[in-house]
Amino acid sequence: MGTYDPPGCWYEPLWTPEEYEKEFKKRWNVGHFSGAGEAYAGETARYVDGKPYKDFNKDKSGEGMFWGAVYDWDRLEGDDYLACGEADFWVDNGDEPPVENAIDAETLAQLAYNEIKVPDTEVTLKPEDVTKVNLPTWAWLDKADFHEVSVTATLDVGGWNLSSTTTAKPVSLKLEPGTEDATLFPASGECAINDDGSIGAPYAKGKADEDPPCGITYLRASGGESYELQATVTWEITWESTTGESGTLPDGTFGTTQDVTVQEIQAVNR
Repeated sequence: MGTYDPPGCWYEPLWTPEEYEKEFKKRWNVGHFSGAGEAYAGETARYVDGKPYKDFNKDKSGEGMFWGAVYDWDRLEGDDYLACGEADFWVDNGDEPPVENAIDAETLAQLAYNEIKVPDTEVTLKPEDVTKVNLPTWAWLDKADFHEVSVTATLDVGGWNLSSTTTAKPVSLKLEPGTEDATLFPASGECAINDDGSIGAPYAKGKADEDPPCGITYLRASGGESYELQATVTWEITWESTTGESGTLPDGTFGTTQDVTVQEIQAVNR
């Protein structure tokens, strides 16, 4: 949503001592390559020989976990991966991880934000599809089709249990008519959300001479083609966690385009 950029990597608890032993063996079940012996010796010293972990910390089973880096490969660019270059490390249950970019309530909220899918923003128009020059076109979104969306991200492993829920709440609709030859209602093109959660108001018979609370009057015909009406909704993003923490994240925007044909009003001369 919008230009928001969730983290490309972070650290989280991944292995018990027994699981890490299997992971270690799997990693090193590879063919020989230049420097392999030296690298393997260094890893063995770190996780087996007690510098600093003895036999994968099996004597501390149930008291903590090995943490490692997790990467969102779709978001990593350039050398972003270097932000999570620490070797796998042990953290006792309840202790703070001794690194930056460790998973926490806000990071979980950011990851939940990345999974939010908002409803389509195609607005209802009256007249639909084809309108006339100087005739107000009403635009609106019903509450039933336009509502809050929430996603919860949870970390529940070993001694770690943490959840954060991120909620996207629609707050305004911006209309861009696709041409400078148009008058917007309101003039800013920003239609605020109503108290009942809807935006704008449906057209009703007898309102033809009224200005819509949200809409457009096109001043020039589209010449046998169509104008691309852009409707963009701004979503306010908030989060709260089982830790009691809460906060906000950057607003999100999501938009669609709709083709609108504008015709001249035909007059009959007698």
